[in-house]
Order: sequence, then C-alpha cells, then structure tokens
Amino acid sequence: MDQPDWTLRAAEPRDVDAIVGLIGELAAFEQLTHLLQVTPESLHPHLFGERPVVECIVGEAGGEVVAFALFFTNFSTFLGRPGLYLEDLYVRPAHRGRGIGRALLERLGALAVERGCGRFEWSVLDWNENAIRFYEKMGASVLPDWRICRVTGEALQRFAPR
Repeated sequence: MDQPDWTLRAAEPRDVDAIVGLIGELAAFEQLTHLLQVTPESLHPHLFGERPVVECIVGEAGGEVVAFALFFTNFSTFLGRPGLYLEDLYVRPAHRGRGIGRALLERLGALAVERGCGRFEWSVLDWNENAIRFYEKMGASVLPDWRICRVTGEALQRFAPR
C-alpha cells in the first residue's frame, strides 16, 4: 500500500488561523455561516489556554492544514465512564477520498479506547447522506430517536436564573 501524502498530528498554536478557516468552510458547506462567530482569538484559549476544554487533530498535506477534527471529553452517567465527543470534522474538498477523514475518525476511536472511554459520539446533519453512509460503513450507528437540544445567545441569557 502506498504511503499517504498527508499526515495527522495534534494541533499546535500556529494552526489556529487555519483551523478557524476550515471551520468557516464547514459552516459554508452546512449552510450555517449566519451562526459563525469563531475567531482565532476566541478559539485559541479553549485549545491552548490555561484551562483547555477542546482538543484538535489536524491533517496536513504539502505543509498546509487541510483537515481537522475538534473534540472534547463528555461523560455517560449510564456507563459511569467518560466519552469522546467529536464536535466537528472537516476535510477540504480537494483532499477528500484520500483517507484523511477515515484516519481522523480512527485516530479518535483509538484515543477513546486508550483513555478508557465508553463511547465515541458525534452528530451529523440529517441531509448529509454521504456522511451518514460513510459513518455507517465504518461501523457507527446513527440514532434515529435522539434530538439535540440547544439554548444559545439571548435565549441562553434568559434560560439562566438570575
């Protein structure tokens, strides 16, 4: 088998601008740019600050960051164990079909096992049939009976008791 012409590695502070750029591309793909607020300045402390809350693996080809997977630890009360939650995974269109997305998912799956996690989870938009087929082919179950609940912005400010 040929050696891939890309590599995966843990994100470094120098990658924040590229990651934010890829998040913008993901938002455009998902038709959600109207929700996009992230900047390098807002992301940096959450990845590399005093108390990081997310981690990121990047895919690099030709010295350029062309993919990312941003994830964090969650917890399952039913299992009594931590889990790994993939917030976003994106591969630039020109680099798809080369195994980068699969490798990112496999790396995170291995990390979940290594960390003793009981689950590795993520969400997928219901219209993204290519992604759903890809995830199912890799062995993931798409849960039909669960819905995401979200409170954000002004609604979040009202939601919190004063």
